[in-house]
Amino acid sequence: MPSDKATKSYLAFDIGAESGRAVLGHFGFGTLQMEEVYRFANGPVEHEGSLRWDVQRLWLEMRRALTQVGPLRLEGVGVDTWGVDFALLTERGGLLELPYHYRDARTRGVMDEVFKVVPKNEIYSLTGIQFLPFNTLYQLVATKLETPQILDSAWRMVLIPDLFHYWMTGNAVCEFTNATTTQMVNAVTRSWATDLMDRLGLPSTVPARIVESGSIIGTLTPAVAGSAFAGTTVIAPASHDTGSAVAAISAREGTAFISSGTWSLVGTETDSPVLSRDAMRLNFSNEGGVNGTTRVLKNVMGLWMLRCCRERWAAEGSEHDYNELMTLASAQPAFRHLVDPGDELFLSPPDMCAAIDRFCRKTHQPLPKTPAAYTRAILESLALAYRRVIEDLGRVTNRQIEQIRIVGGGAKNRFLNQLTADATGKRVLAGPVEATALGNIAVQILATGEAASLQEVRATIERSFPVEVFDSRETDKWIKPAERLQHYSETIYA
Repeated sequence: MPSDKATKSYLAFDIGAESGRAVLGHFGFGTLQMEEVYRFANGPVEHEGSLRWDVQRLWLEMRRALTQVGPLRLEGVGVDTWGVDFALLTERGGLLELPYHYRDARTRGVMDEVFKVVPKNEIYSLTGIQFLPFNTLYQLVATKLETPQILDSAWRMVLIPDLFHYWMTGNAVCEFTNATTTQMVNAVTRSWATDLMDRLGLPSTVPARIVESGSIIGTLTPAVAGSAFAGTTVIAPASHDTGSAVAAISAREGTAFISSGTWSLVGTETDSPVLSRDAMRLNFSNEGGVNGTTRVLKNVMGLWMLRCCRERWAAEGSEHDYNELMTLASAQPAFRHLVDPGDELFLSPPDMCAAIDRFCRKTHQPLPKTPAAYTRAILESLALAYRRVIEDLGRVTNRQIEQIRIVGGGAKNRFLNQLTADATGKRVLAGPVEATALGNIAVQILATGEAASLQEVRATIERSFPVEVFDSRETDKWIKPAERLQHYSETIYA
């Protein structure tokens, strides 16, 4: 662990849908070093017939993580997590209920009910956010319909990373990048769309005030800090994990990004939102970025599909690690089984392999028979989904996409990286895998004045964490499969 006084240390809590981590970043002498000090499991829990997040256990794990950091001066600490999910607080700061998991079924059909009150095009022109059934807007409407007394009792609504920042400091705020995922933020004014909430009968004074990434939220309370970290500054990073991942890299002009993990978020960084009819028709999102930027992107189902299949195979007594599956899948025939990752079949099925089978039956394709065949089907289908989104992204932003930057855990999947390069015809730069934690720390570095600009800290990350390059090969072979998958989608959704 660096001890030189010229090296500054920052702590990032990076919590995903499967696990959370406490990561130290040591910044000095033109480099940034990363050190994972603690890791803990995460996942949904069943509670009162619904899927929830056990945030109190996560908070306990975060407190334990602080004990693992050791005697070290921290310049800052910040939390990033997934988007859309939220906590409702009482006036005394307690939880009104365990926060719901975005895959909970209570939001089914809610979007259509919302559109009866506020037309779809009005919501998009105001917020610029992709229509997804689990967006916070629809979750809150579901709460209003099912348990209005809970909503009526709420003092504040904060998103999940804001909840942990609140428990750290006693200050309730909503960080901007994550707030935009709610579909309740005005894309132009960067403030809560209170008129939209009022029209839907939602309490527009309940969401905590919005702060920009890089804002100082407060200091660790004595109960949290103890004697080791008294006075430590709590800084709002880009608290949406994809916002942090993009903060770590340059994804502008001719570069698109894919933040690859449970979900794949495919987009590019712009200086202003894109609210055109094409953007709405193609269901692109304008999510908040750091330093006043916008991330024009689309959510695509990610490696969660493969994770679910692996869990089923393991339950059947057939364990397969990822490296083994990649080797087996690469030897399979190409394009035998293609599915649309955006089909609602794959959002939260009880059996992912059965859902793939069902799609193949509906489209008159042979069924995969082996783990290798399922794996190949998932990865080729994801690569084709990326191809379609990249083409649409260039259209809505009026930019020529020349290369793709893949970051996050999925950047380790060299087989998928190569398929993505081949399918899109673009050069792929893979890495850093730790982009989310790096971006969290990058914003903390900027907030404390240790770097003069975002460009400077991004350049430091580039020097410290080299990328792997994948050049495209035989892209013409992907034209007919792309047309075939488009036909399947049009047939099913017709």
